[in-house]
Amino acid sequence: MSKQVVISVMSKDRPGIIADVTTVIYDLGGDLADLNQSVLGGYFTMLLIAEFENNITLDDLFAGFSNIESETKIEANIKEMEVKLEVEKKLLPRETFIVTVQGANRKGLVKVMGDFFCSNNINVLDLSTTRDVEKYTMIFQVDLTNLVSMEKFRDDLNHLAGEEELNLVIQHNDIFMATNEVGTQLEVLKADY
Repeated sequence: MSKQVVISVMSKDRPGIIADVTTVIYDLGGDLADLNQSVLGGYFTMLLIAEFENNITLDDLFAGFSNIESETKIEANIKEMEVKLEVEKKLLPRETFIVTVQGANRKGLVKVMGDFFCSNNINVLDLSTTRDVEKYTMIFQVDLTNLVSMEKFRDDLNHLAGEEELNLVIQHNDIFMATNEVGTQLEVLKADY
């Protein structure tokens, strides 16, 4: 019998953090399932899911991370998953869409979109943002299962785009996944609904 654990790791970026984190997992007999890593503002961040035998405790994992010899402090948060990753992946809602948003860089853009989704009772499943000097880009993966009207949602998105001077594109997750690869730059154009 085994269990799956979700682990988030943060540290001031430096060479060797991936080696340190994966060594802790390997030394405890863990098997990596999924991993997402990025460096934001000079800070290394990683979110991963690993599978361990039941005799490995969360305390064992915390001890492994606290014993890493490093000139930068490595912080880890660890939680046992309630539902197995394989089950969660199958549970992706059928009405999962990608909303890509781009606008002039200014404060509050993520809040504007967060408020919009919240007011429409839409759950954000994933979010990625990129900022450069002039532009801010957000890619939201959202669950539209509970929408009463897709037409009204598109009208509301168009209204928001005009009001906030944003370029918005919405497409079904299946189409997005079929037409985009990791690392592909998206040219965001205002959608004609």
